[in-house]
Amino acid sequence: MQNMQHTEIPLHDIKPLLEIQDYSLYYFIAIAIIVTVLILGILYLAYRWYKNKNKFNIRKEHYKRLKKVSYKDPKKAAYEITQYGATFKDDSERHQRAYENMLEKLEKYKYKKAVEKFDRETIHYIDLFEGLIDV
Repeated sequence: MQNMQHTEIPLHDIKPLLEIQDYSLYYFIAIAIIVTVLILGILYLAYRWYKNKNKFNIRKEHYKRLKKVSYKDPKKAAYEITQYGATFKDDSERHQRAYENMLEKLEKYKYKKAVEKFDRETIHYIDLFEGLIDV
């Protein structure tokens, strides 16, 4: 083996090591928190949508029944219209007046043993009230 002599070369341009701040862990934690919050928010909204989808809505049900009332038996129809229409009478003052006007017309069909078919004016008041309803 040959002995090599090492000569030391002075290095003047090398600087000491600097500490570099590494924020990648903080970025990762922040992104993980944001993603977790977004996923939880989406799950919560999906849960509420599913829960409300299956929720029984009395207004929708009464509106469907009100639309399906048959005028063949005016006495029975008068009672059903009064019952189902009461759900919507407090929506506004206009609904209240229309409901009361309709009740006046239906009054002659309720408390008698035998009643006639609905006249045009009564049907008009019923249709007017049904037209006001927003479900």
